Amino acid sequence: MIDANLRQTDAHVSNTQCFSEGSLERIKEIMYEMKPAAGSHLFWEGDQADRLYYLKRGRVKITKSSDDGKSFILYVYNEGDLFGQLDPFQNSVHSFNCEVTEDSVIGVILQKDLEVLLWQHGDLAVEFMKWMGLMHRMTQTKFRDLMMFGKPGALCSTLIRLCNTYGQEHGTSIVITKKLTNSELADMIGATRESVNRMLSDLRRADIIDTENQLLVVKNLSYLRDICQCENCPKDMCRI
Repeated sequence: MIDANLRQTDAHVSNTQCFSEGSLERIKEIMYEMKPAAGSHLFWEGDQADRLYYLKRGRVKITKSSDDGKSFILYVYNEGDLFGQLDPFQNSVHSFNCEVTEDSVIGVILQKDLEVLLWQHGDLAVEFMKWMGLMHRMTQTKFRDLMMFGKPGALCSTLIRLCNTYGQEHGTSIVITKKLTNSELADMIGATRESVNRMLSDLRRADIIDTENQLLVVKNLSYLRDICQCENCPKDMCRI
């Protein structure tokens, strides 16, 4: 039995592992702090993109809205993550929305301040390039899952990413300690809630997953990896 009071854990590796401790401290020194409340937005699609954000505490999600009003969840960022959109072009605007899902503490890094820091410290500039490369790889792997293996492959990939981010081992199974609705899972793979209901039911009948106390339990991770042809990416990339 899964404990109904099982504490939610964040097993994820932050996306700032590219930076040395000294470089990360330099970045933190140029931040100013803000404390947005749950339900607020850091930015909207079309807003000027001239800063990065460092999540000191809390959680945010990056979404994209379609013309028919459907919202697609691209990323969920947790404590210790760096995120945002910076382009080498002037007057760049955000392509996505950022919603705060928990009361948060966020460090804001202005582009003009970051550029000065990169000019001054060549090692930091190299590490920043590595971080940008990691962000591009994360996006590529998510689109690969969606385009190459259909909705079942995208769902299996999402379950693997959830295991890496919120998973807690329980015997031979992995408990995803964050409670998610089927509607939220649908938004993560661009599917309808009904189709996600059907795919999850198929996985339960095959004894691949289970649900206890409203928590998803992955019983056969190898099966999920086979469906989406998992490439065994490192955990700092294979995350929700």
